Amino acid sequence: MEQLRFSTLDSAGVLLCLFAILVRFTVTAEQEGENLSGLSTNPDKDIFVVRENGTTCLMVEFAVRFTVPFDVLALNGIDLITENAYLALPRGADIEGKCGSQDAHIHISWNDNAYTLRIYFVKETSGKGDDVWKISKVQFVYDTSEKTHFLNPYNPGKHTASTHHLSALETPAGRSYVCEAKQTLTLISSDHQKGVTVAISDVQIQPFDINSDFMFSEAYKCITDQREQLEETLPLILGFILGLIIVITLSVYHFHLKLTAATQSQLPCDRSMYKNM
Repeated sequence: MEQLRFSTLDSAGVLLCLFAILVRFTVTAEQEGENLSGLSTNPDKDIFVVRENGTTCLMVEFAVRFTVPFDVLALNGIDLITENAYLALPRGADIEGKCGSQDAHIHISWNDNAYTLRIYFVKETSGKGDDVWKISKVQFVYDTSEKTHFLNPYNPGKHTASTHHLSALETPAGRSYVCEAKQTLTLISSDHQKGVTVAISDVQIQPFDINSDFMFSEAYKCITDQREQLEETLPLILGFILGLIIVITLSVYHFHLKLTAATQSQLPCDRSMYKNM
């Protein structure tokens, strides 16, 4: 009987230890989101950070605008016509997020959860064998009964617009994605399959492998920015090459003139001296 009681107490102790370890792990793995948009000098740009154990694990900086189609009743009271609501991601949004080794996400909500933008990230091995991260899914939840942007909507309510089989912003692991140019995504809405447009610009994102608190890792520029930079520098490069060709041509011509003048100065001026030649 005493042996049985000892075993029971011992098992209870083990369970308590496991529970304590689990609680400690939960506390140490606490993640929180911070809105740092007030630090941006661009009034249209938002800055959001997810931190784990007091260290940054996900950072997002961008300017986002939405074009949301919705139905309104025509003047005849029978037909439906489509209007567009235009809204931007505000600075005062609330955020929450999750950091992981292979997947992460950030949820941004505003206007008492009338609007929520959800972005999901994955980290995987590409076909070339390199580790990369990318955006795997974007969702936008909106409420057409919110009267700030939706005027006289027909059958107002909440809708969810989502991407399908998305693979965007593919970036080498350990680097941040940077793009100043505007990029657009089309999300298919639960509101009669309408297309919601999400325009993103002035972007810098990194959901994994952040080495310094509040600091992005080495930037990986988008192809659009690289092309625009090439278009800006190409005329300068061509102008430099053309100028160099002109300088070389003038130098060769000047050398040729000097050589010709030196040769002519060595020839005899009296033609009678050619008789014995």
